Amino acid sequence: MSPIGLHRVVSPPGVLPQAATRLDADPTPGRDEVLIRVQRLNLDAASYRQLHTAHDGDGTAIRDAVAGIITERGKMHNPVTGSGGMLIGTVEAVGPDSPLGLAVGDRVATLVSLTLTPLRITDGLADWDGLSEQVPCDGHAVLFARSIAARLPDNESDELALAVFDVCGAPALTSRIVRRHRTLTGQSPTVAVLGAAGKSGSLSLAAARDGDAAQTIALVRDDAEAGLIREAKLADHVAVADATNAVATAEAVTAATGSGADITVVCVDVPGCEHGAILSTAQGGTIIFFSMATSFPAAALGAEGLAADVEMIIGNGYTPGHADYALSLLSTVPSIRSMFEARLAAD
Repeated sequence: MSPIGLHRVVSPPGVLPQAATRLDADPTPGRDEVLIRVQRLNLDAASYRQLHTAHDGDGTAIRDAVAGIITERGKMHNPVTGSGGMLIGTVEAVGPDSPLGLAVGDRVATLVSLTLTPLRITDGLADWDGLSEQVPCDGHAVLFARSIAARLPDNESDELALAVFDVCGAPALTSRIVRRHRTLTGQSPTVAVLGAAGKSGSLSLAAARDGDAAQTIALVRDDAEAGLIREAKLADHVAVADATNAVATAEAVTAATGSGADITVVCVDVPGCEHGAILSTAQGGTIIFFSMATSFPAAALGAEGLAADVEMIIGNGYTPGHADYALSLLSTVPSIRSMFEARLAAD
């Protein structure tokens, strides 16, 4: 057994499970593995948007595409976006050497990507209409010794907990970077969030305020989203702009800040937002890219070409305590709960 799942890689040999084109999804757990009876998947926003666009919103075609990916790859790993999502389910078996501290019967959410999680679906996704990011299903998934999972809270619905856990890395890292800025400079930062009305964006706004940001700017794509943020009172300034339009994005952010944001958080689930984020960030500032649609070559070369002295951080989905922190924001910021519940109801 490999604690990082190397024994589950079918092809190509020598790569980690996330980089593999196919995993062995045999539901027989190894000595240090945990077997999960899967009840629901949550596709990440970038992956679902790509599938929805590619299939013109045809739910049946989207469902067949997802089922085909899982069957072919032994995991949910969108070959176009390179992203996956996460899942919830019930622990069905625990290997005697598993270090995860889980027990049979625990209801859990996996906090590692579906792109590296062996997954076998047995119902053909028959109960999913293909028209939402959350996918009811039946099947099995395998967690490795180095995987991460959280027990589902008893006081929240599975759908709400899954939606929050799916993006819980974003608020945790945003809070860390805001607090780091205060420690290093002695001043509270100005924080801009691109894609502020989405799940990760709204939680990042709340985290910035929780970290004592001096001011927050929410960039959204239309007036409807602007209304949601204003009603929720999550930001000091709300701007409407196409985040893929670098000039319009920078003008919107600098109109509120005067000289650009100290910290820019990118949560937009479409490609092409890198240059707008760079132009929106003050010299010496920090950009956190949480979107799986980000082109990191475009970000690196764009910053070089603009002579931008900015620190660019890949939004690692794992920060210690990230799940508990996201749940704490859900319970202490009523508008966050309202936005998540409204999104789930719409789906």
